[in-house]
Amino acid sequence: MLQGTGSDVGKSVLVAALCRLLVHRGLTVLPFKPQNMSNNAAVTADGGEIGRAQALQALACRAEPHTDMNPVLLKPQADRTSQLVVHGQVRGTLGSSDFRAARGALLAEVTQSFVRLRARCDLVLVEGAGSPAEVNLRSGDIANMGFARAADVPVVLIGDIDRGGVIASLVGTRAVIDPADAAMIRGFLINKFRGDPALFEDGYRAIEARTGWKGFGVVPWLAAAARLPSEDAVVLDRSVGGREGRRVIACPILPRIANFDDLDPFKLEPGVELAMIPPGRPIPAEAAIIVLPGSKATIADLAALRGEGWDIDIFAHHRRGGLIVGLCGGYQMLGRSISDPLGLEGEPSDVAGLGLLDVETLLSPGKRLRAVRGAALGAAIDGYEMHMGESRGSRLARPFATLEDGTTDGAISASGTVMGSYLHGLFASADLRRALLDRIGVAAGGRGYHADVDAALDEMAAELARHVDVDGLLALARPGKGRSA
Repeated sequence: MLQGTGSDVGKSVLVAALCRLLVHRGLTVLPFKPQNMSNNAAVTADGGEIGRAQALQALACRAEPHTDMNPVLLKPQADRTSQLVVHGQVRGTLGSSDFRAARGALLAEVTQSFVRLRARCDLVLVEGAGSPAEVNLRSGDIANMGFARAADVPVVLIGDIDRGGVIASLVGTRAVIDPADAAMIRGFLINKFRGDPALFEDGYRAIEARTGWKGFGVVPWLAAAARLPSEDAVVLDRSVGGREGRRVIACPILPRIANFDDLDPFKLEPGVELAMIPPGRPIPAEAAIIVLPGSKATIADLAALRGEGWDIDIFAHHRRGGLIVGLCGGYQMLGRSISDPLGLEGEPSDVAGLGLLDVETLLSPGKRLRAVRGAALGAAIDGYEMHMGESRGSRLARPFATLEDGTTDGAISASGTVMGSYLHGLFASADLRRALLDRIGVAAGGRGYHADVDAALDEMAAELARHVDVDGLLALARPGKGRSA
């Protein structure tokens, strides 16, 4: 199990890279994260949803994503409430204090998933969440040491040297956690190192001396990680304006933005600049396309969009004939109204949408989760649905996509400049990107997104092989009831 001294130390990326490395060694490997918190999720082959990171790790293992890989998923939808997803299905909504009280009861279900995975493979690689040093959250924990001790899984702790203070973070974790928890930790990894590792040799030995843990290596900054799907945080330091010769695709960062990795394939296109617009900044007038992303709380995010004045920017863009694309929650916002009579996102409400598509949305309890194939804008597409609610209206007579099962998805305005779709993963299709970018006078590069992600995993695996004591890590693995020890 890889745990971290804090959030964003690189656990997800290292687990994915290590998965791919061990697959190259001929092992059958599966990923596992007992509890995740993310609004970026993926649909699984067994009809549920898991965190995006675990779906990526499954890809690294060359395995189909399965709900057992992430049995508990929390999807924040307000400041103190989250949707609770267990074994891929929505189980309700919990406040932060409610979850702390309820999570202990979920340990049995988490353990059942782990046992099933262990029986299917040679090795399970487990990812923790946050940090075991958050001792105030230790009671009832199922994400870090609570799981590690229940399942008797040895732990390697990851420290992020790029953010500074890595010696203190590792030694400090050893100092504050319970001795029985500390006994589960067998070693550490230093992550995100830039420069000459020899310069850190004294620090590395100091950590070993002060913790009693073995060092398993210093991982360099993995540039290829930037080509992987985004999961936990939107990168806010991207340029808001286009570089010379590039057209801007602008996406406002909504408070409950979800599945924003939908936009990642645009990174492959040399002719465009993807601009993630943070609160406090206008959507740039030079934008060629505005994308309204998915949302975990559509009505609240629509209010936030209006509060930022982004609706004014969107209407001005529309008057200029600019393209607007809404994905999932963003599609719902483009319609005439959104109704939530049951209070699924908060208080029961009925609000006006932006009115750029003649559709109306009714939020309902059932959640649609399925992989789909079809065609849109004359291009083949391969994506997935993950949404609550149904949209109806006259504009549906001009759908965005036609699916293989004969059904349709989304809508396009009479002018052809406003498009909405419930489908995620659309822009992974190089042909669809080409069809869309052709409308703004940009020649698409045509690179395959999935192939590029796969190549990035191979590159990171090769880096780990050069810098990490992989044999030492494998020697830690506990014999289990799976295919082999």
